Amino acid sequence: MAGRGTVGALLASGLVAMIAIGGAGGYGVGLLTTAEQSAAATGTPAPLGSVSPSTASPSVNPSPTPPPKKIVPDDSEPLNADDLYYKTRQFTATSAVRSRVSVRVPSNWSFTQPDPPKIGRYTDPTGKRWLRIEAGFTISRAPSASMAARIVQLRVVPASQMLSIKSQTIDPDTGDATLVYTYVPDNSVRYVLVRWVANGDGRCTFEIAATGLPQDLPALEDVLDHASDSAVRDDSTT
Repeated sequence: MAGRGTVGALLASGLVAMIAIGGAGGYGVGLLTTAEQSAAATGTPAPLGSVSPSTASPSVNPSPTPPPKKIVPDDSEPLNADDLYYKTRQFTATSAVRSRVSVRVPSNWSFTQPDPPKIGRYTDPTGKRWLRIEAGFTISRAPSASMAARIVQLRVVPASQMLSIKSQTIDPDTGDATLVYTYVPDNSVRYVLVRWVANGDGRCTFEIAATGLPQDLPALEDVLDHASDSAVRDDSTT
């Protein structure tokens, strides 16, 4: 799946669709842990974050809206793409099917996996950047549909996360869909780049997300491109 190009190139190209949306209700999706269902796999997506939006009836006397967070920039040294060395690594994701995944990721990023193991996560040594890769879901719909479902979800999550959707793009050559947004989990802004990767039939095979600081954006693009260009899954039934 070579030749996908960087997010920056997609944003600059007239061949892709971009929609910029102002500050929307936020969500802790940059934590990049999946809930029961994912936008990649189903028509009713679940958040990428660890806290689900409430489905209960509104309170008769709702609590006052908390004051907005005071944003404190994280001045950590930016992640540098030139300093990253990649190697092919493998893990198994299990959900509707059992997917053996092979993907190129930064060589010194540590691997963790939740239970159930629907995703694999690679985290940089500082703990401030990570790459989340989901497989194991049924390959059934286009990346654009998965992205649209995720956007619907993000628009109804709590405003306390100060989430802002920056762009939505569809690569006309590959069919990959990429969503870029920011959110504020504590007091510092985080960038999240999510890509739904298409196979040769135009259906989503992976949901891959890179998260980091605003100053990391060029390097996050590099990490995401390496992963989406190289990711391969071999499925068996569970």
